[in-house]
Amino acid sequence: MEVFHEVAETADHPDAETVWKGVRKRLPTVSLDTVYRTLWLLRDLGLITALGPPWGRARFDANMRQHHHFVCTRCGATRDFYNHEFDELKAPDEVKAIGNVDATRVELRGLCTRCSRHKQGE
Repeated sequence: MEVFHEVAETADHPDAETVWKGVRKRLPTVSLDTVYRTLWLLRDLGLITALGPPWGRARFDANMRQHHHFVCTRCGATRDFYNHEFDELKAPDEVKAIGNVDATRVELRGLCTRCSRHKQGE
């Protein structure tokens, strides 16, 4: 429950290590392995989603409403946004040869406002 609480209480899409650091404030003996296993269990149960490539540093999201993401290419900040047009995107015909699409999630990448201001000040 503490692992889910840590993910659900933020819009920052934390990675497992960030979740672990937050949970450790309340449960000092929790291991990073326990947090990882719990995050993947929560994902398998449909309570959270995992973002990013499965081989990379996954980030977790407790927002289960249909939404999309903006990812800053400099600092890695990830934020939700909602757009009905993106929700309705149809997969190209070429995808049918690969498999059936259940959902569409758009990930936009660029510089967040904070990093854009920082870059202008360089």
